[in-house]
Amino acid sequence: DLSLAQWLFAVVLGLVIPLFAARLDREFARIGRVRLVPKMLGILLWDVVMCNIEVARLVLGRETRITPGFIWLPLEIANIHGIATLTSFITLTPGTVTAALSEDRKYLLIHVLNLKDADALIADIKRRYEAPLMEIFP
Repeated sequence: DLSLAQWLFAVVLGLVIPLFAARLDREFARIGRVRLVPKMLGILLWDVVMCNIEVARLVLGRETRITPGFIWLPLEIANIHGIATLTSFITLTPGTVTAALSEDRKYLLIHVLNLKDADALIADIKRRYEAPLMEIFP
């Protein structure tokens, strides 16, 4: 049963809801260089395989050789979708897991199973993952 009251209510909702929805903080995915995606997936696959081997060696070896730790990765990437992809790549790679993103989205806290050289690890993540992701997600 469609009455005049239902039509008026629908019109009011149709006008009011978008006004409130527009106030929500939304970030749409902007895609840049899609041609880099296959290369990034290849790098990720290689890193997953190599890190699996390294983690297996560590776990099967002496426990004293393992030096876990946390690092703060300073982020240059600002696109939230790029940050989400970066955190996924880090977590998918055995031996590392993302733990937190700072409120200002400038730093990513990462737990590392075997932390030997924090600066080298940060440089490696930035070179292998963050730089290409900044081109994919401008």
